[in-house]
Amino acid sequence: MNNNELEQTILKALDDNKFGSFGTIEAGNKPKVRYMAVFHDGLNIYLATNRKTHKVEELQENPNAFLLLGYEQGGGRDVLEIEARASVTKDDSLRSKVWNKSLEEWFKGPDDPDYVILELTPTRIEYMGKNKEHGVWQPGATAGK
Repeated sequence: MNNNELEQTILKALDDNKFGSFGTIEAGNKPKVRYMAVFHDGLNIYLATNRKTHKVEELQENPNAFLLLGYEQGGGRDVLEIEARASVTKDDSLRSKVWNKSLEEWFKGPDDPDYVILELTPTRIEYMGKNKEHGVWQPGATAGK
């Protein structure tokens, strides 16, 4: 599969999976993983969270993160392993873009001062398809494997 086909396949897998396992590095250099709702615009990936959470502190110390999607009930059977650099943003336009009714359980609205977005910039995405397709996407790569 060429890089363009791989990218389209990855976008479809992102569309099919609304939740994923998000990993950060805690104090003591230990991994910490939690389920989170996943939003995306192309390969720009966003997670909504409270600015007072441990994951925000962890990302300020170490911006390397990992997101695992797929092979779960309610999602696609394709798997994405996403290595990324994560940043915490309170950008108003991004908070409005990501905002949806399901977030009302945790926040008063898109202007809630505790509502922030984790913006993931993928550095490597490994795709494993339900039919044994496989590819690795990296920024600037010209062909998948």
